Amino acid sequence: MRYILLLLLLLPLTQLQAQEATKKWYKGNTHTHSYWSDGDDFPEMIMDWYKTHGYDFISLSDHNTLAAGEKWKAIPKHPFRQRRFEEYLEKYGSEWVTYKTDSAGQISVKLKTLEEYRPLFEEAEKFLIIQAEEVSDGYDGKPIHMGAINVKEVIKPQGGNSVAEVMQNNLDAVYAQRERTGQPMFAHINHPNFGWAIKLEDMAHLKGDRFFEVYNGHPHVHNYGDSTTMGMEELWDRLLILYLHQGEPLLYGLATDDAHNYLKSGAGLSNPGRGWLMVKATDLSAAALIEAMEQGDFYATTGVELEDVRFRKNALEVSVKPEAGVSYTIQFWGAKKTADGKEQGGALLKEVQGSHAKYKLRKKDLYVRAKVISSKPKENPYQAGDMETAWVQPVTAR
Repeated sequence: MRYILLLLLLLPLTQLQAQEATKKWYKGNTHTHSYWSDGDDFPEMIMDWYKTHGYDFISLSDHNTLAAGEKWKAIPKHPFRQRRFEEYLEKYGSEWVTYKTDSAGQISVKLKTLEEYRPLFEEAEKFLIIQAEEVSDGYDGKPIHMGAINVKEVIKPQGGNSVAEVMQNNLDAVYAQRERTGQPMFAHINHPNFGWAIKLEDMAHLKGDRFFEVYNGHPHVHNYGDSTTMGMEELWDRLLILYLHQGEPLLYGLATDDAHNYLKSGAGLSNPGRGWLMVKATDLSAAALIEAMEQGDFYATTGVELEDVRFRKNALEVSVKPEAGVSYTIQFWGAKKTADGKEQGGALLKEVQGSHAKYKLRKKDLYVRAKVISSKPKENPYQAGDMETAWVQPVTAR
C-alpha cells in the first residue's frame, strides 16, 4: 500500500518533469510597426526580415488598428521609399501587389491583410504570426501606449481622467475581450518613459498589470531615465515591491525592438533586432507562448542567449550559452528587508563572473531576478556603449 501511495505521489512530479523536458526556447518580438500605421515598410517585407533572422514568432502591433479591411498606402516620394516599392514589386510580383499611379505620379499600394500574407510565412513549429495592436492612448498630452497581444478584435483607446485611469481602462479592455472570447491574450505596458508619460505612482495601484517593457529599442524612450526620472530597471524593482505587498502577481519585463525603420539603420532610428523575447513553451502556438509567459517562463534579451533558467528548491539558477571570447557577469537583484524593517528596491544581492550562477532565496528576500551582462558590444545599439544583456524574470520563495 505504501508503495502504491508513493507512486501516486510521484506521478504528478514525473509528468511535470516529462513536460518540462519537451519544452523549447522560441525567439520572438511583440512590438513592431508597418505601413498599417507609422512603420516604413510593407508587412510582407517585415515578416521576411524576422523569419530570415531566426525569429520563431512575431506580432505586428500597429497603432489602434489590425491588419484587416482595405487600406491604401501612398508611397512617399523619397528615394528610399520608392526603391523599396520597386523591391517589393520585384519580390512578390504584379499578381500579388495591387497598386495604382495617379496623374501626378503618386504611387499608392493596397496593403495586404494579415489573413492574406499569413500563409506566405507561417510554418508549424517554425514561424508564427500573432495578431496584435498597440493601443495608443493619452492623457494631458502624455502618450500612454499598451501592447495587446493575440487580440481577436481591435481595441479602441479607452481614455480616462488620469494617466493611471487610462492604463487601467485599457488593461481592463484587453482582459474583458479575453474573458468574452475565450482566446488567450495579454497586455504589456509600453515604454513608460516615452514622453516622460508614466511615473511610478501611475503604475503603483494597477490591477492586472503583469507585463511591461524593461527594454525598448526605440531611440526616444529613455530606458535609462535621467537625473530626475528613474530608469526601467529601478521602476521594475519598485513596482515589484509595491505589487507583492498589495497581493498582486509578479510583474514581468519584456524586451522589444519597437521597430519602425527598416530601410536604413543606425543611431536615431528604430530598427528591428534590438531586443526580443526567448519563451520556453511546449509548442509554437499563441496559447502555449502566452501560458509560458504568464508563468514567467521567458527572458528578455538584446543578444545574450541562455542555455537554461531553473527555479528549484527556492534557488534561481542561470546558465549562459557562452560565445567564444565573450565574458559574462551574472547579477541577482531583489528586495531584502533592512534592520529597520523597510525594503529597498534594486539591491544587488549577488554577482558572479562566469556563465553559470545560482542564488538561493532567504527568508528576508521578497523576490529575486537575474541580469546577465556580456562583454560583447551590442550591434546597432539603442544607446552607444550598450553591451548585450539579458533579463531573467523575478521569482519568490515557494
